[in-house]
Parts: sequence; C-alpha cells; structure tokens
Amino acid sequence: MARPSLDPENWPAFRASAQKMLEAALDKMEQAGEGAVWAPLPETLKRQMHASLPEQGVGMEKVQAQLEELLPFGVGNTHPRFFGWVHGSGGAASLLAEITAAAMNANLGGRDHGAIYVEKQVVAWVKEMFGFPAGASGLVVSGTSMATIVALKVARDAKLGARKVGVGAHRLVGYASSEAHNCINRAFDMLGLGSDALRAVPVNAAFEMDMPALRKMITADRAAGLEPFLLVGTAGTVNVGAFDDLDALADIAAAEGLWLHIDGAFGAAGVLSDILRPRLRGVERADSLAFDFHKWLHVNYDAGFVLVRDEGLHRAAFESAPDYLASAARGLAAGRPWPVDYGPELSRGFRALKVWAQITALGTEALGAAISRNCAQAKLLADMVDKEPSLERLAPVASSVVVFAHILGDVATEEIVLRLQENGVAVPSLTSVNGRKAVRVNITNHRTRNEDLRVFLAAVLASAR
Repeated sequence: MARPSLDPENWPAFRASAQKMLEAALDKMEQAGEGAVWAPLPETLKRQMHASLPEQGVGMEKVQAQLEELLPFGVGNTHPRFFGWVHGSGGAASLLAEITAAAMNANLGGRDHGAIYVEKQVVAWVKEMFGFPAGASGLVVSGTSMATIVALKVARDAKLGARKVGVGAHRLVGYASSEAHNCINRAFDMLGLGSDALRAVPVNAAFEMDMPALRKMITADRAAGLEPFLLVGTAGTVNVGAFDDLDALADIAAAEGLWLHIDGAFGAAGVLSDILRPRLRGVERADSLAFDFHKWLHVNYDAGFVLVRDEGLHRAAFESAPDYLASAARGLAAGRPWPVDYGPELSRGFRALKVWAQITALGTEALGAAISRNCAQAKLLADMVDKEPSLERLAPVASSVVVFAHILGDVATEEIVLRLQENGVAVPSLTSVNGRKAVRVNITNHRTRNEDLRVFLAAVLASAR
C-alpha cells in the first residue's frame, strides 16, 4: 500500500530522533576544540557511501544514526587550530537558522513572502556596512566565486550591452594583481572573455598591486587596440593576506573609465575591525564588491554576497520575465524586482536567514572584535616564528596570514604541513611564496586562543626534529 505522503509515519518517533540529532550537533559545536583537528573518514563509513541505490528506505532512525556517525569527520574548520586555506569556523546562530530554513523550505528566487524580506534586510545592512548608496543592489549567493561571475557580467554588459549579441569582436581586457584569487580568471573564462584577457599585474614587496606597472599595462593595451574595461582590487589575498591600495585603484579606475570590482572574499569583513578598517579605505567607491559571510563573519557554509553600486545596471544584466514568472500588483506574485532579477539562479535556498541570525544575535561590534583579535594573533605568531632560528618568515603580516619556511628547504617544509595534518594537532596549508614552499597559517577562527598558537608552533618544531 502506498504511503499517503512522505512525511514520517510516526511523528513522536521522528521527534525523538530529531531531538537526539540536535543534541549530538550541539555537542559537536560545544566541544569544537577537543580531539584531532582533522581525521580521515574511516573505511567503514566510506563503504556506507558506496551502497547501491536504495529501493526501500531504512527509516529516519537509522538515518539519524548514520548522520551522527558522520559528525566528527568534517574538514576540521570548526576546531580552534584549523589554520588551513581561508575557512570560517561557523557558529551557533546558523544552527538555529538552518533548522528554521529547513522547516520553511522557502525558494528565494522571488515572490512576496517572509523570507524575501529577510534577504532585503541583509542587503540593506551590507550597503550600510560598506558605505554604498541607498540605491545600490545586492544578492546573497553561494560564495565569492559566484559573486564574481555576477559582478563581472554586470561590468561586461555595462560596457557592451552584450546580453543578446554576445561579446562579438570586442577585445576586452581587465586587470588584477598577480596575487588575485583564481575565481577572477575563471569568471573571465565563463563569461566568454577568455582567461588570457585578464592581465596579471605585478606586486610590490608587500604583495600589493604595483600601481606604476598597472598604468603602463593599461597604456600598452590601449595602444594595441584593446579595450580595457575592468580593474579588480583585492582586499585580503589568499596567499599572504595583503590588501591592494583600494583608494588609489579607485582613482585610476575613474581616470581610465574602468569598472572597479573589489574581491574582498575574506578581507572585506575587516571593515568592522578597528585594525583593518583603514586598509579598506576606498571600498565605498567600488562599482561592485564580492565577499563571503562564511569566512571571517563565521556564518555556516555557504553564504557569499555580491554588492553592485548601480541597481539599474545590475538588474539589466539579469532581468527576464517569461509568462510563467509574471509578477502582479497583489498576491504572492507581488514585490518585483525579485532576487532572480539580479543573478542567474531562480531556485535559491534561504541562505539569508543564517546571515541575518548571526548579525542579529552577535552584532557587528563583537564580529569586528573577533577579526581584530585574529589580526593580533597573526602578529603574535609572526613574532614567535621570527624568534626561531630554524624558521624563516616569507612575507609581511598584513592581516591574518603568516607564511614561513623551514631552513632545511622545500621538502622539510612540505613534510611539516603533511605531518601536522595527519597527526591532527593542527591544520595549516601549503603554498608557495616567491618560488619557495611555505607553511601557510590563516587565522580566521573566533575560537582560536593564544595558547593554540603555542601548541601549533611546538608541533611544527617537533615535526621538523
């Protein structure tokens, strides 16, 4: 006999399983600093993920048990000694928001319902945070990679009006630091501009974009018959955490008639920090900005944002209203423009709720203080590294990133990183700086304490020995 619906047949039993899962999840969050930072998924659990497609379900109780087994085997970024790449460490407010969002199951593509107003509130807050005009527009997206595609499509279409006719014979070129994130390069590829059209501008000794070199490249491209249209500034490079001079870039963009886009994936959140706010002077002059809530603002994955100064240009790049998406003056189809008019996705989850919950629960003062604390910790770690004769720091500390090498060379440096990851004491990542392998420590973790840095450095030295 067919089930009348796919809801639980025994709601009291499901409630018991759900409450058990909630307790396990809360234990995981409360005990984030315990145990190994990272551990590989056991073979027994891997085998569970090689099962045949099930024709008959096993029920909620068994699913809950399997979910609970999976809890300890994440990437490790909730742990206070996770220093790899640029990951946020998450927070309790997101848990409450995700439960609510799952129960509502709202599609944030459009229409007039409560979830849309939450996203509108988040958009208004972001405009206020970065000093953008009230008429600017924004969209919660999966992350900076998607935000970059959205922003650069607006920039491309503003230059060419290319939605119907395409790029054609136009030879557009753009400029970004050689330290810029690869998502810029990928966006050029996906938008039909070609990754070769993105110029990698050299950096200075502080790993910031070299302004004289930028000006020479723009002049040379114009002389060659190319069409410069975009300038990308980076607020927090992934490799070393450097900030381009955004104010100077805004001056160049204005003088050259270029669209100024800021990649602020993790560093833009520094606008809330007394330490980093001066490094973001000029961000308010950008034409577009991409950043992540799931990094330094510790909203659980995934939650990014794209902000565009000119709402009309933003909407013109994406708005489309076929009959089946027609809006109305009243009822559920009211309230246009909708989020779908500002990006490629019609089906969109309720990401905005966990952003709203995090900011509402904690406030920008506490979030900014956590960022400042991480920057101070990076300085502390750099001082500790500088005092060790066997270690050599490879770049200035501009924000939260410290990169260093072992004097024994690349092989030793790489082995240190791998051993730390495998023994679970800490997770740094491996990178290259000026051609040398480097231990890369990024501190975007509100749970990290100074003692964690001492434990980490002791483990580095022990691994080297």
